[in-house]
Amino acid sequence: MSSTMDAGSAFDGMFTAGSGRFVGSDGTFEHLAVRQWAGRTDLADRQLFIDHCSGPTIDLGCGPGRLISDLAERGIPALGIDVSAEAVRQTRRRGVQALRLDVFDDVPGVGDWAHALLADGNIGIGGDPVRLLSRARELLRPDGTALVEVSALGAGLVRDERRLWVEGRFSSAFAWAVVGLDAIDEVAREAGFSVTAVRTVAGRHAVTLTAA
Repeated sequence: MSSTMDAGSAFDGMFTAGSGRFVGSDGTFEHLAVRQWAGRTDLADRQLFIDHCSGPTIDLGCGPGRLISDLAERGIPALGIDVSAEAVRQTRRRGVQALRLDVFDDVPGVGDWAHALLADGNIGIGGDPVRLLSRARELLRPDGTALVEVSALGAGLVRDERRLWVEGRFSSAFAWAVVGLDAIDEVAREAGFSVTAVRTVAGRHAVTLTAA
């Protein structure tokens, strides 16, 4: 039987290996696009996120840093934070700033960021999207925006415990959530946001949130 590793080590292993899967509490596997996250931004990344950033931007759960690397190349100040040491290492290797932090830690620039990114399913971090978006709102300046990737219409709001499957081993369980297009308005409202734009590109969906 495969031994279990803690979630932090599993995420490090995932970014090192370039592959991994989520495993839901019902045993369902979900392939994670780790190699895509470690590459360059594509058209969907740019049209969903990058093109809507005009000032200092913080990427919450930055992974290997493709989004903030693109922003930095455009001259936009950007910072990535992630709980994975390997993700932070890979981001810094791109020549951009990243810190190993949880979003609820003492994050630099509270109240000063123009934009906060939650891409690649990161609205699920911590299993409580209202709490997560409330924290994003604290990080933003009053006229700032949160740019959030959500799941397809009909996905609803699902809170679950998940594990990572990386190179033949499971991680310990951690809380995660899924928010669909049909659920984001209510989640945003509870966090003090309004949905002011919805974009769909190449089968991916993102919303712009502004303080209500």
